Amino acid sequence: MVLYSFLLLFGISLSVTGGMESDIIGGKEAKPHSRPYMVSIQYKKRHTCGGMLIREDYVLTAAHCLNRTEYPDQHHAEVVLGAHNINKEEKSQQRIPVMKFIRHPMFEKNNEPNYSYDIMLLKLKKKAKLNKFVKVMSLPKKNGKTPANVDCSIAGWGLKTPKGNQASDVMREVKLKLQENSKCKEKWQQHFNSETMICSVSDGRHAFCLGDSGSPLICNTKPQAIASYTIDNDCTNATFPQVYVKISFFLPWIKKNIG
Repeated sequence: MVLYSFLLLFGISLSVTGGMESDIIGGKEAKPHSRPYMVSIQYKKRHTCGGMLIREDYVLTAAHCLNRTEYPDQHHAEVVLGAHNINKEEKSQQRIPVMKFIRHPMFEKNNEPNYSYDIMLLKLKKKAKLNKFVKVMSLPKKNGKTPANVDCSIAGWGLKTPKGNQASDVMREVKLKLQENSKCKEKWQQHFNSETMICSVSDGRHAFCLGDSGSPLICNTKPQAIASYTIDNDCTNATFPQVYVKISFFLPWIKKNIG
């Protein structure tokens, strides 16, 4: 499994989770097409990250997905909509090329990734056809606090075990609980921005992992955040919470760019 970006924190490797496969740990197979907003972002026909359809021609994901070093040619990037099994040509699927990457400008402001702004829009070459398999997910209406201990979920196409090497063909999902921001800050220190980030409780059993960046964290049926980073090779680490960027904080930026 290839990691294309990592930092060294407290003697532990921190990976942003946009590798070549995705992981959902401690979850179950999702009911086919129960999350019609979900997107498989692919490069040269291979899944790299998750994403969410927010308009017929725009997908929201993490900025570190499809980074310039590992994925230099955006002409090889495309999204797959309406999928359950991404390794089959299902009649429900729509495959659309990506026309433009719109990373948040603060993410690479000083030529160093700033994961407080780990968010990106993908402009599609054509509009998706909305139907029962492909639907747009509405964004939060305003920037507000997401309380701790709320039950949430995240989905993706990936491994069933933290150290496995075989990704799942079908979409899987896992339930997670939000952690208090103060505890996120206590563990991640300067790497956690309470204004733009939230994190989930580390129970050692349920997690997202390598390659599942960009997938939306759904709380009370609404998308609250985008999966950003976790501990490298130890996604179920019970000490360090998993981190997401808050969608609501970036609403002005999203609206400005999609018009």
